[in-house]
Parts: sequence; structure tokens; C-alpha cells
Amino acid sequence: MKKKLFGALIAAVAGLSLSSCTSKDYSHIIVFWHTMGDSLQQVLQPAVDQFEEDNPGWEIEHLQVGGYDDVRNQTIAYIAAGNNPSLVYCYPDHIATYNQAGVVVDLNKYINDPEVGFTQAQKDDFIEGFYNEGASFGDDKMYSLPFSKSTEVLYYNKTFFDDEGLEVPTTWEEMEEVCRIIKLRYKDSIPLGIDSEANFFITTAEQKGAAYTSATGEHYLFDNAQNRETVAMLEEWFDKGYCTTQTILGTYTSSLFVSTSGQKSYMSIGSTGGANHQKPSGKAFEVGIAPIPTFVKSVSPATESLKCISQGPSLAMLNQPGNEEKMKMTWLFMKDYLLTTEFQAKFSMASGYNPVLESVYDNAVYKTFLAGADESFATVESQNVTALSASVSRTLVDNYFVSPAFMGSSTARDEVGNLIVNVLRGTDIDRAFKDAINNCKA
Repeated sequence: MKKKLFGALIAAVAGLSLSSCTSKDYSHIIVFWHTMGDSLQQVLQPAVDQFEEDNPGWEIEHLQVGGYDDVRNQTIAYIAAGNNPSLVYCYPDHIATYNQAGVVVDLNKYINDPEVGFTQAQKDDFIEGFYNEGASFGDDKMYSLPFSKSTEVLYYNKTFFDDEGLEVPTTWEEMEEVCRIIKLRYKDSIPLGIDSEANFFITTAEQKGAAYTSATGEHYLFDNAQNRETVAMLEEWFDKGYCTTQTILGTYTSSLFVSTSGQKSYMSIGSTGGANHQKPSGKAFEVGIAPIPTFVKSVSPATESLKCISQGPSLAMLNQPGNEEKMKMTWLFMKDYLLTTEFQAKFSMASGYNPVLESVYDNAVYKTFLAGADESFATVESQNVTALSASVSRTLVDNYFVSPAFMGSSTARDEVGNLIVNVLRGTDIDRAFKDAINNCKA
């Protein structure tokens, strides 16, 4: 997102305030913006209630803003108007955008504080790759802490695969062959659904070792022969009726995957955080979950060629000018109520996201939850797809990657997703790549 965005938003939201519609005094109210739906807010609310009980006079006002992009856009708007929320869900590219205004708090101030900071044991409890994401901006500052993490996996109709004698694809070449067989046998089907066009582009580039973006120098590097080859492959699959995507379909492709009548798919590439949406109602079929395919034959999910995009929100604190006490209390809410073993276990069980603390995997309740993924289910209906998703994604943590974060990295992500959609809708590949690069640089 470019520098001019802040200027435009200042005009658009002049006078916007967290208290513009009420006379409420926000000096002791911690405003937390997130994307949690009702079920996850039910997990959050007891932590909020406990904080407020433990800290009389303080209140947590939390709000589901919408999706991640909605949180980003609303946060930018309020930053532009000089009315920062206290705590927000974020991705690394969001941080790069917010820091144009210099409002993201360097958490090292609190992390290393002898009174309210982390102990060494608490620091060591974070899964290293997740923790380090917050310090990946090249200035030795810690701008976020991980909250919950996810990746993409391949959901497949295990009942169908078993009945048809099909092997689960581990490479994209095998995926093409499985799609060919399914389409041959079931002409009205769309064998594969891809929920995120952007994730597909970014992940396949990482798997190939193809350039995507760079945090320094020339940022936009994705127009190259390797990435064009991948987009051409996907276009061919789409033209043959092998696959569709969320934008093309007009809704999440899980809708085709869980369908029990009409047009169906038998595989869906989607987030581990959305596992509940990949389970059909009743006893329609058993769901299998596997790592997404790669371009090199994998001996196991831990092989170097397998790359899985790291997603899921982190937490960032924004400056509260003139109210150091509020910032300290925001830190304590985050540290002592959201980043504890007990809360992380509950949130992961409810969401299917990976917890960010190693100690969660030793939590007795969470161990029982994960064990549910390996049981022989009495009925397909009793299958715990969320537990299975969390179990599979746990094995992939060493294969997670994060794209470079910089001013404009969010735009790059949007544009490579649009690029794929445009090609599938008929735009020439050469034109689609050139347009995407030009839009990034506009």
C-alpha cells in the first residue's frame, strides 16, 4: 500500500474517533480489533472477563472488524485520523504499512522489562519461527507477537479416494493425473478447488525457488519464466475443468467439496484454520488431510522441497500518545491472558489454528484433543476434522515460510491473486503479468 494512501484517508476520515459516536472516556478502555467470529469470541470472552475482574477500572472493548484486510484497512484509517486502536490482529505486511506512520510499538520495551516482561522460560516457550516473525523487519525491533498460526493443506474425500483406488497426490504432476482420472470418470465434477489464488502463486513460487518479492532493492520480482510456467499450468487445468478458485466460483471452494448433490469437487486446498468448513454434514464421507503438493517428489512432509505458507494473525500494539499506563495494561492483557498455555490450548481446539507455545502440546486437555485425530471413528459423523487439521499442520511447522514484508508487499499479494483470476478469465498471460507489475508500482 503506497504512501499516498495515508493522505487520502486523512481526508476521507477527518474527525474519525474511537469515541466519535459516544461520550465514553477511552483512557481506561483497551480497544482490540480482530477477525474472530462468534464461536471464537466465546473463547476470548472469559479471558476478557478475567482481565477486567483482575484490573478494576479497566475495560476491554473488542470488535470483529471483518476479515484480515478489513482490519488492515480500518486500522490505516484510524491511524490516519490519529485515533489508534490499542491492539490489532496483524500480518507482517500490515506492520510495514502501519510503520509508515511510526505507530507500532517496539515490544522489546515490555518483553525485557524486569517487572512485567517475559521470563527466559516464557521466551523459550514460543515456537521459534513464529516468534521471530515479529523481528523480521531488519531494524532489531520486535513489532508483534504470534497469536495463532495456520497454513494450507490438501483436504480430500477419503471415502471417495478409497472407493476409486486413487492415491493422494504429493506433487503437482500427480495432482494433474488425479484430476484427469476424476474428470474422466465424473465429467460434471470439478476435481480440485483452490481457495486462495494469491497463496497458490506465492507458495508455488517458493517451492520452485522462483523470485516473488524482495524487501530491499527492486521489490516486485514475480514476473519471471518460472512463475509464468506455473500460471500457464493452472490455466490449462482450468480450461480442462480440473479446478476452480474462490474468486471464479464466487465463494469458498469448500462449498463444492462438502456438497452431497449437484456439482462436486473431491479435493480442496484451504486453510487449516478453516477445517470445520471442510466437513460435510451427516455421514456423507470421511475427510482426509495431507500436505499440499510440491514440485519435487517428497519422501516425507519434512523434505526441503515442501514449502507451506505461514499465515494466521499476530498481535501488534499501537502507540497511545500520553497514556503510558494504557500501553502497559494492553501489554499485560496480551501477555498474561492471550499468550498463556491454557488460553492457547482452548483457542487452538476451537479454531484449528496452531498454538504458538510449545507448552500447549504438553497440555493434558490439548493432548486428548489431538489424540482424537488418530482414533478409529465409530462413524464418519464423529470425525474431528479440526483435530486432524491441527495434527497435520503441527508436522509442517518446519516447512513454513513467510514472504518479505515492506511497504507495498500487501499490494503485491493482491496483484498476484488478481493475475491468476484474470488469466483464468481469458487475459493473455503476458498482459496479466505486466498489468500486475504496473499496478504494484503505481
